Amino acid sequence: MTSDMTRRDFLEVAATTGGLMMVGGLWPDVAAGQASGLQTAAALPAAERVVVTVVTDNLADATRPNFKVAKRPAGGKSPVDSAMHAEHGLAYYVETTVDSKPHAFMFDFGTQAPGLQRNLDFLKIDFRKIEAMAISHDHWDHEAAAVELLQAKRADLVRGVPLYLGQGFFAGTYAKRATGEVQLLSVLNRDDIERLGLVRIVEVTTPTAIVPGAWLTGPVPQITEYERVAPNFMAKKGDQFVQEDFVGEQSVVMNVRGKGLVIVTACSHRGVVNIVQHAQRITGVDKVHAIIGGLHLTGAKPELIDKTVSDLKAIKPDWIVPTHCTGFEAINVFAREMPDQFILNTAGTRYTFEV
Repeated sequence: MTSDMTRRDFLEVAATTGGLMMVGGLWPDVAAGQASGLQTAAALPAAERVVVTVVTDNLADATRPNFKVAKRPAGGKSPVDSAMHAEHGLAYYVETTVDSKPHAFMFDFGTQAPGLQRNLDFLKIDFRKIEAMAISHDHWDHEAAAVELLQAKRADLVRGVPLYLGQGFFAGTYAKRATGEVQLLSVLNRDDIERLGLVRIVEVTTPTAIVPGAWLTGPVPQITEYERVAPNFMAKKGDQFVQEDFVGEQSVVMNVRGKGLVIVTACSHRGVVNIVQHAQRITGVDKVHAIIGGLHLTGAKPELIDKTVSDLKAIKPDWIVPTHCTGFEAINVFAREMPDQFILNTAGTRYTFEV
C-alpha cells in the first residue's frame, strides 16, 4: 500500500486482504523486523495531521477550558445542550490526513448507546466518513454500545466497513471477585454483529493497517518485569478457568511527520510501557509525540504507579493524556511528575497533532 492511496483504493484492498500486514506479504519489512527483534524501517505512512476525539470517558467537565492541543466541546443553545455524557467507558473517533487525503475510524464503543450517540451528534461526527472500526478488547465498557449504535447509524455507514478485533475476541473474559465468584465481563455477541449486515469482521494477529496512517499494534510482547496482567482476570479453557493474558488487546499507533508517534490505548492490560516500546519497534520511530488512553493503574500499588510514570517520563513524550481506567492516584502522579506534558482529559475533548 502506498501512502497516497485513496479511500476507495484502501477499502478495496482491505476487502481482498482483510487489511492484514501478512508475513512476507504487504509489509515484509515489518515481518522481518518482528522476526529478528530489531526495529523496522518505517513503513507506517507519516501523517500531516492526526486528530483524536475522545467521544466518551469517565470524566465530564462543562467548564474546563481549551488547553494547548486539547479543544473542549463547546456550543449549543444552552449549557445543557453542550453537557457531555460521561460513563465508565471509552470511545474514540480518530482522523488521519496522509498526503492531503483525510481518513477516519472509530476505536471502541463505550457502554451506553444513547449517551454515546448524543456526544457523537453534538460533536458533529459524520459516520459517512468512517472507513474502519476497531474494538480494543472484549470488555463491556469498550463494546456494550456497539450493536445499538451501529443500528442507529446504519443509514450513514458504508456497507461492509471492516470491524477489526483481536484474536480470540469472542472467547470471553472473566473476573474473579473477592467472594470467589467468577463474572463474565464480555457482552458482545458475534451473531448480533453479523445479523446487522453492516460490518465485516477482521481478526488482527499482526500489526495491521486500518486506514492510511494508522495501525493496530497486534499482540504486544510483555517485556517489562513489573507490567503483568492482574491475577483476577480469567479466561475459560474448556471447563477450566485460567489466567487471562489479553494477547488480543489492541492499541492504535500513528506517526505525525516530524513530530513522532501518537499512541492511543484502551486499557493497557499488558502494560503501557510495553505498548509504547512495541509501537517504537514495529514502526522504527523512536520519538513519541503523544500517549492518550487508559493505563489500567486504578487501585495499583504506589510502587507500580511510580515505576510506570518514571519509565514513560524517560521516553519523553510531548503529551501524556491518561483516560478511563488510569485511576485518580496515577493521574495525580502524572500531573506532578510530567506537568508540562500532562493534560486532564474530559469527555468530548478533541486533540489535534499536526505538522
